[in-house]
Amino acid sequence: MQVAQGSRYKVAFKRRREGKTNYGARLKLISLDQCRLVVRLSSQHTLVQIIKVAPEGDHTLVSAHSKEIKDLGWLGSGKNTSSAYLTGYLCGKKALKEGIEGAVLDLGLKTSINGSKIYAALKGAVDAGMNIPHNESILPSEERIRGEETVAYAQSLDQAELEKKFSQYLEKGLAPEKLPDHFESIKEKIEAEEKL
Repeated sequence: MQVAQGSRYKVAFKRRREGKTNYGARLKLISLDQCRLVVRLSSQHTLVQIIKVAPEGDHTLVSAHSKEIKDLGWLGSGKNTSSAYLTGYLCGKKALKEGIEGAVLDLGLKTSINGSKIYAALKGAVDAGMNIPHNESILPSEERIRGEETVAYAQSLDQAELEKKFSQYLEKGLAPEKLPDHFESIKEKIEAEEKL
């Protein structure tokens, strides 16, 4: 006599169906029993957090938002490579102040792309003094982080194109060729503020 069998199809967890959580990757990260450096990018901002797993749910220990670097005087975009680095640097300095010296990078559902903004934030946290395992080849170049590629591009444009493509920078009083110096001044402000 043959016993009837039900469907073998399993409904995925809700957060997996919504594309919010990769449970396989999350399980591997949790099993490391270390803090996670989580980088999230929106259309306008960068958010970098240090998160610790607990049985009742994740706890955010330290957080840095690109709005905070704007409060320090950053005139550039909150979503570019330079601001991702500065936000990661700020988060790294805050973490060290709280006694958190190391973490592992959590990409979430993002695809790993060498030189991306996520890795710029990682480099910022590492340069701040945190110990985060990574391969140097994935990090964006120093020139890109400081905005020197933007300067080279701006210099290749005529005045009309420059005013059109860099209108938001110019409205805020930041000439594109001053971007690397402006970047360094904000980095120094973060350093000085987190020493207090």
